[in-house]
Amino acid sequence: MSPVQEALGGPDPRVVVEWYRVHARDLPWRASGTSAYAVLVSEVMSQQTPVARVVPAWREWMRRWPDAAALAGAERAEVLLVWGRLGYPRRALRLVEAARAVVERHGGELPCDRDQLLALPGVGDYTAGAVLAFAYGRRALTLDTNVRRVLARAAGGQALPAPALTRAERERAEALLPPEGGAVDPARWSVAVMELGALVCTARDPRCEDCPWLGQCRWVAEGKPADEHAGRRRSQAWHGTDRQARGLVMARLRLAGAGSAVTRAELLAEAARAGTSRRGRGEAAAERAGVRDPEQPARALAGLLADGLIASDDDGASFRLP
Repeated sequence: MSPVQEALGGPDPRVVVEWYRVHARDLPWRASGTSAYAVLVSEVMSQQTPVARVVPAWREWMRRWPDAAALAGAERAEVLLVWGRLGYPRRALRLVEAARAVVERHGGELPCDRDQLLALPGVGDYTAGAVLAFAYGRRALTLDTNVRRVLARAAGGQALPAPALTRAERERAEALLPPEGGAVDPARWSVAVMELGALVCTARDPRCEDCPWLGQCRWVAEGKPADEHAGRRRSQAWHGTDRQARGLVMARLRLAGAGSAVTRAELLAEAARAGTSRRGRGEAAAERAGVRDPEQPARALAGLLADGLIASDDDGASFRLP
C-alpha cells in the first residue's frame, strides 16, 4: 500500500485487482483488441441501464456500425430501433453526433486526449475517463455510481456517497488511484473497483462477507452507520412520469418500424397509459378523482419532437421515427 493510501486509511489496491482477476464478468467490450469506439458505445449504453440489457444491444450495434465512420452515416430511425428499450434514447443520437465529430476532427479514430474527448458531443467527465482507462490503459478517474459507493464505504466509512460528487470525494479518489508504472495498473484498478461495486458492494444488501476489502473497510469497522445523506436523495420515480409516457410513444413507433407513421391520436392514447397499471393506492385514488395530468400525453409528444426523437410529415397529424 502506498503512503498516500495509508494516510487516507484506504484499502490495498492489490487485493481488489486479484479479486477481479477471478470474478470479472465476461463482457464483450472487455475482450482484447476492443476499439476505443466500441468502449465508448458500451459506456454510453451502460449509463443507468443494467448490463444484461446492454450486451445484446451492444452486439447488434457493433454488427451494424463497427466503427465511427459507419455510425456517422447511420439513419437516425435505424439507430433508435437498435437502441430499443435501453432508455434515454437521446444518448443514441448523441453517439451519432460524436461519431460524426470523430470522423471530421480525428480521421475516424477516437482521440486519446482528455480535452479532445470532452469536446465530443455527449461525452462528459466520467465517459472521457472511462475511454482513457478502459480503451487506452491510461491513469484516469472513472467515478461512476459503483466506484463512488465502494470508495465511500471502504475509505470514507459512509453508507453511500453524497447525492452529488464533491471536491473532497474526487480528491480522495485521485489519491487512491495507483500511479502509472507502479505495482498495480491504474486502469485495472479502476475496472476492478467498478466491478466490485456492481457485484458485491451493491447499494442495497451488500454482500460484505464476499468482499476482498472486508478487513479494511471503514464502513464495516465503524458498525455500518446509516446513510447520512438519506434526506437529500431524490427518488428515482418512473411510473406515471413524463419519461414513462415518452417511452410508451417510442415503443409504439419502434413497433411500427422505420418510415412508418402512427397517428397523433394513437400516440396520445399510448402516452396516456403512463401510470395506469401497477398503481399504488394513492395513485389509483388520484386517477379516480381525475387528478392525473391531462397535459402529459401532448407534452410527451412535444418533448420528443423537440429532441429530434420523432418526426412528422403532416404538421403533427402523425409521427414517425426520424
